[in-house]
Amino acid sequence: MKGRHFIFVLISFCIIFSSCKMSNKQLHRLQELETGVSSPTTVEELEDAIEKYSQRVEDVTSANAQIGVWYKMIASRYLDKKMYGEALKNYQKAIEFYPTNQNLYYWVGVCAGFMAQSSLDYDGRGDNSQKMNYYRLAESAYKQAIKIDDRFTRPMRGISILYIYELDESEKAIPYLEKLLSIETKDTDAMLLLARAYYTQYDFEKAVDIYDNIIKVTKSEIRKAEAIELKAQVLETMYN
Repeated sequence: MKGRHFIFVLISFCIIFSSCKMSNKQLHRLQELETGVSSPTTVEELEDAIEKYSQRVEDVTSANAQIGVWYKMIASRYLDKKMYGEALKNYQKAIEFYPTNQNLYYWVGVCAGFMAQSSLDYDGRGDNSQKMNYYRLAESAYKQAIKIDDRFTRPMRGISILYIYELDESEKAIPYLEKLLSIETKDTDAMLLLARAYYTQYDFEKAVDIYDNIIKVTKSEIRKAEAIELKAQVLETMYN
């Protein structure tokens, strides 16, 4: 039994990791040893082969699922250590196993944003293409997370910060923030972002209205003072 389990593990890793070089003939022989099925001909042998291979498919599926979880765990460990490049690589690998997991896309967006901020023009050519590639990766990852779950507010916040502070495309942040605030109606952080987006688009009255709302709903004296100060700056800009 242990021998068959070893063969199954070997086959699984050879299928999943391309570094294991085996010919089709060798792989087929291992499969025969693992299942105890060679060349069935009779109805009984064929039915027995189907049953045995069906179990092996379930085993491989289970192994793949576990590998996806491990990639996610490794990525989280790298993220904790602020090793965003390595975290990004492992989140991307995890997505290969779980392509409909919105959280994985969100964390790809986070890591890509940090990598963009750390991208330097080492050659001194005035080329920021690497930085922009990371920002666009973050944008697409946040969008995919929202596409999978249109009430997932974290990527809405992430993509809004990206548009407002990094890409100078504040107008694109507005619909995401409005949707976020329709879900989390008292999120003053999102309100501040939306007020900022309106301000950069010269929609001063809407910005003032949002600051007034923050002053009304917040229980934080620090946040209230911040909103009062920002409101005064907007009013000064309006009247000057």
